[in-house]
Amino acid sequence: MNIEGRTIRLRAVEPGDVDLMYEWENDYDIWPVSGTTEPFSRHQLERFVERQQGIAGVLCDGQLRLIIETLSRSKPVGAIDLFEYDPIHRRAGVGILIYEQSDRGRGYASDAVETLCRYAHDTLRAHQLWCNVGADNEASLRLFRNAGFTEIGTKRDWQWRADGYHDEVMLQKIIK
Repeated sequence: MNIEGRTIRLRAVEPGDVDLMYEWENDYDIWPVSGTTEPFSRHQLERFVERQQGIAGVLCDGQLRLIIETLSRSKPVGAIDLFEYDPIHRRAGVGILIYEQSDRGRGYASDAVETLCRYAHDTLRAHQLWCNVGADNEASLRLFRNAGFTEIGTKRDWQWRADGYHDEVMLQKIIK
């Protein structure tokens, strides 16, 4: 499955992505943003990819991971997830990672979020998407606000990091 935006394509996770995902998921610097608390093994990631390629998916297990790659070079630059998909209430959470610092600020994330919103609406018939962002993560807050997500609340002292507790902002987008 490939879903094209202006500068990126969202594609299904493939077995060849395991090493890339192993690097991304086990980068300790990303853990505070992703909520990861322990390393992933290659075996765990291989099983995840197998489930994503089988009949499981967003409709069966409530999660869909897509690789973000550039249209110009077909270079993987990150991943975007739908999670906690609820087919009754037609909503899902969104998470995104543009891994390399040199790939950030190039519009890949905004194109990926916009493209995912279109896919969620047109294909999944989702009514709304939501995300949780650290209150100090200005880049992600700007990304989601610019994509039409609205702040609906702040969870105080929600995220613990080595330097103490931090607030988390919840944003929501009703997609039409």
